[in-house]
Amino acid sequence: MKKCVKKITVLGMVGVMFLTGCGNAQNDTAAEAPAEDAGYATEEAEGTLPAPDRNGGAVESGASADTAAEAGDAYDSTAGAADEYSSAKAEDERKESKSMESARADTEDGLSDSYLGSCYDFDEELPDDSGEEYSVWEEKGFSSVMAEPLSTFAADVDTASYSNLRRLIRDGYDLEDIPEGAVRIEEMINYFSYDYEDPIGSDPFGVTTQIGRCPWNDEAELLMIGLKTQDIDYSRAPASNLVFLLDVSCSMYSDDKLPLLQESFSLLAENLTDKDRISIVTYASEDKIVLDGAHGNETRKIKKALDGLEAGGGTHGSKGIETAYALAEENFIKGGNNRIILATDGDLNIGLTSEEELEGLITDKKESGIFLSVLGFGTGNIKDNKMETLADKGNGNYAYIDCLREANKVLVEEMSATLLTICKDVKFQVEFNPEVVEGYRLIGYENRALAREDFDDDSKDAGEIGAGHSVTALYEIILREPLESGMTKGEIADLKYSSEYKKRLDETEKKTPLAPSSGNQDKEWLTISIRYKKPAQEESKLLEYAVGYDSYEEGPSDDFIFAAAVAEFGLLASHSEYPESASVKNVKKALRSIDLKDAYREEFLELVLEAE
Repeated sequence: MKKCVKKITVLGMVGVMFLTGCGNAQNDTAAEAPAEDAGYATEEAEGTLPAPDRNGGAVESGASADTAAEAGDAYDSTAGAADEYSSAKAEDERKESKSMESARADTEDGLSDSYLGSCYDFDEELPDDSGEEYSVWEEKGFSSVMAEPLSTFAADVDTASYSNLRRLIRDGYDLEDIPEGAVRIEEMINYFSYDYEDPIGSDPFGVTTQIGRCPWNDEAELLMIGLKTQDIDYSRAPASNLVFLLDVSCSMYSDDKLPLLQESFSLLAENLTDKDRISIVTYASEDKIVLDGAHGNETRKIKKALDGLEAGGGTHGSKGIETAYALAEENFIKGGNNRIILATDGDLNIGLTSEEELEGLITDKKESGIFLSVLGFGTGNIKDNKMETLADKGNGNYAYIDCLREANKVLVEEMSATLLTICKDVKFQVEFNPEVVEGYRLIGYENRALAREDFDDDSKDAGEIGAGHSVTALYEIILREPLESGMTKGEIADLKYSSEYKKRLDETEKKTPLAPSSGNQDKEWLTISIRYKKPAQEESKLLEYAVGYDSYEEGPSDDFIFAAAVAEFGLLASHSEYPESASVKNVKKALRSIDLKDAYREEFLELVLEAE
């Protein structure tokens, strides 16, 4: 397969202002998918994503837009029908993945008949991506447990970085050419679902831990922490007051922006209920209210409003945000899910434009109980830095939509996780036992790092988790060798584990090395502390989980192997300073050693093969 490789220069990260509303020129050729590949076709393909019927089936792909709208009106958005529809799509995708797998057996890359090989045409001239902006965070190295026994960070369930990386690789980038700051490893890991423990009793989280060999670092073990919330039947969920805040400036004109946006929100419209309230606000040079408080089951009305949108003008995003919040307040549902969903390429160039100004605006507004989620679209001038900031400060999620399949994943399959916040300001604090662990390194989460004291400070903002969502964090940990001679009590922090360690030093007549006890199997290795707030509360609650040798697995689970493989690939794509022996070859080998379970994991293997 021909692969177009290009070098890029990424412009300044923060506060860059553009003088016009138009982004860089885009490739006008729509990426077409086969008709049988449901969920991938664009508006220029013959037949868009089929609308589900009452029985979870679909309108024939060649049906008119009116027919599809009628089917959407008739569609009963109960959990049973929605689940049936999603399950059917998932089964189709699995069957498709199996056929891809057989094709891979014949050739090394096996991409000619796959989605990756057919969705994008690499022979076309690639758009100029020099206008894309990413925030760059300093990667944290290994920390000594003696000096820094606590690791504190905010939960993150965003997935934008993975789908954006997928887009870049599909566009022909080699790993060494990926823009600096474009890859956030924690978002790559959290893109996928894992078989974690469900919550028990009144706890909002189920916690799963596993420790095994680190695939890319022979000196370290790998700690996997998994957090999962309770699934919620969306039909039984509180009513939603949703405001679609849509960028219709001229930078959104290309096929992977406004047309894809329209199709994406049409998918969401097909799965709303009569108790939901839907409003649409557009913004370009000025803002406009297109729809005000329509019932969720008025599918045809919502789709008609979406279909009538056209791109043109500048990008006065801050004015649109203010109007959207005003509309959300007007239609506010007490005890409901009140949320703005902003869809944009992030190129705000009129009014408030810098990250700092936008952050101030969103921070003030979220106190009203109205959250903000962001969906990114497009190629060439995406402002990933601004979109991530808006979502983080607005108590919402950030996803990047590169194709209709991704829209279906975010807005249909994971609707409850995307729209229904279960807990807000979720913080992790891991304390390592210096008697067992010598050093550690958290993989990713650089932009989510918190100071030690922030953990107990309820005024400090942190991450949000939706219904049925999971959070995964990985640590490289180095187990303790005999303590170096000369270590004094004053050099050891006074925390849970270190107080006992100091006691042992007191009982030792000479300051000689303390060899690891053979009883390490009976010792705690670390403690995971989690703080969270219910959506309507301002006081946090604390959960603690001790982890020991019983979490160590000589033969780790498929979930562990897969998450480690994603992290290893992320080290390469992010140009990590700590790759050790990481390689695409090792990632590929690991993925082929396990059952990939679903179409998304299958696709990741294809992405690895494409990048090889």
